[in-house]
Amino acid sequence: MEKKHPNLIKIGKKIREIRKQKGFSQEAFAAEAQLGRTYMGRIERGEQNVSIQNLIQIALTLKVEVGELIPPLKQLLKP
Repeated sequence: MEKKHPNLIKIGKKIREIRKQKGFSQEAFAAEAQLGRTYMGRIERGEQNVSIQNLIQIALTLKVEVGELIPPLKQLLKP
């Protein structure tokens, strides 16, 4: 299994945190965002590199700015 990149883990945690604040279960959120539940789980665990289009879809569903899903640059590492 490929090692998870710390940046993906941080982004996934941020998405999970906002999703829970908005009252979505992972399954309900995935359905609303028209993304697979397994795919969402992989994103939230930092196992999946998320495309910009899917990040936009996630932000639209959560009704937040895309930038809110990404931690501050000073918290991220070089890829």
